[in-house]
Amino acid sequence: MKYHKLNQQLFIRNRARFKEQIKPNSIAIFYSNDEHPWNGDSHHTFKQNSDLFWLTGISQEDTILVLAPDNPVAEMREALFIKRTNETMVIWNGHKHTLEEAREISGITSIFWKDEFEAKVHPCINYSSHIYLNLNENDRAVIHTPYKDLRVAREMRDRYPLHHFERAAPILHRLRSIKSDLELELMRVAVDISSKMFRRLLGFVKPGVMEYEVEAEIIHEFIRNRANGHSFHPIVASGKNACILHYVDNNGPCRDGELLLIDSGADYANYASDMTRTIPVNGRFTPRQKAVYNAVLRVMRGAQALLKPGVLLMEYHKQVGELMEKELVDLGLITLSDIQKQNPSWPAYKKYFMHGTSHFLGIDVHDVGMRYEPMQAGMTFSCEPGIYIQEEGIGIRIENEMLITKDGSLDLMSHIPVEADEIEQLMNS
Repeated sequence: MKYHKLNQQLFIRNRARFKEQIKPNSIAIFYSNDEHPWNGDSHHTFKQNSDLFWLTGISQEDTILVLAPDNPVAEMREALFIKRTNETMVIWNGHKHTLEEAREISGITSIFWKDEFEAKVHPCINYSSHIYLNLNENDRAVIHTPYKDLRVAREMRDRYPLHHFERAAPILHRLRSIKSDLELELMRVAVDISSKMFRRLLGFVKPGVMEYEVEAEIIHEFIRNRANGHSFHPIVASGKNACILHYVDNNGPCRDGELLLIDSGADYANYASDMTRTIPVNGRFTPRQKAVYNAVLRVMRGAQALLKPGVLLMEYHKQVGELMEKELVDLGLITLSDIQKQNPSWPAYKKYFMHGTSHFLGIDVHDVGMRYEPMQAGMTFSCEPGIYIQEEGIGIRIENEMLITKDGSLDLMSHIPVEADEIEQLMNS
């Protein structure tokens, strides 16, 4: 890992919060993600299962967590199983956690090798009445492959058909959506890395550079500041490419007179940042570009003021749409007549602002959370309105991270340049 050592109290408290929510006489079992083959003898970069990391702090593959708080065998009330290492493995693949290292990271006393799992856990399952298993229940998930948790759930049902199976995901979604102070510290580090990256780009971007050169500058700044890498594939979109919402080719030129939209995030200690900025390639906005930019910025600030405890995310999106509606009329992009005749299920403003304004943030850039329940203090959201005018080759999105507080919300990226005049000044200094 590149990041600094984490406070094990974060994971001790997370496990305690989860155990408080499960039924008596239960066992919960969590598995690391699969390693995905790239070709004959290589794998894609491993990314830990977000829930397992949240509960243990372990980023290593071949890991299993068992929580059975009512089990009569004390060592199995919290037990972690990790890959057994040896001298040959170290020579070929490098160091893997020792039992003591896993104990120090996770705060779990009972650490075993993974090849001991079957013998130790089978009696615990037989003693338990309920088995909590985890699946990817993120609303955004579209999965076509039988991933590890899904395979385990099917195997468990076949092997223990008379047990009561329970879903861990709804509990974890609620718990993970409320960030602790220790989590917010990590998220602020990721934000500060994004800030350094953006300031680097302001001194680098000029007419003639390629989008992939900008992408290279992004990852350079991330890695040199101890990030694991990108929290998602970066969008580096110049000119009309910025009107493609999920543009990831990043292979076009940045031309004089165009805008450059950069949507990127750093992964620090498995916590994601997510920021979007739109800048003029030549360091100066045209009057039209600045008018559209400032319209987006006003909508973002209006949206930030709406984020507070008790707000429903779906209602919030509608309110932000109304803010955008006014700006688009003022820009001459839609008319009052368009609004009067609009389809309520697809309002007129959607022609130029077709995506949502906010999503949950945390370990995952599109983090889990209960989107149909009221917002609560401690939740973190993106705030990212945009205007996309294909016929003019203008795509502008501005995105900051927001923390819901008991009194409203706090902008975690307020220190990162966002005013058009400040961006121009920094690009020309």
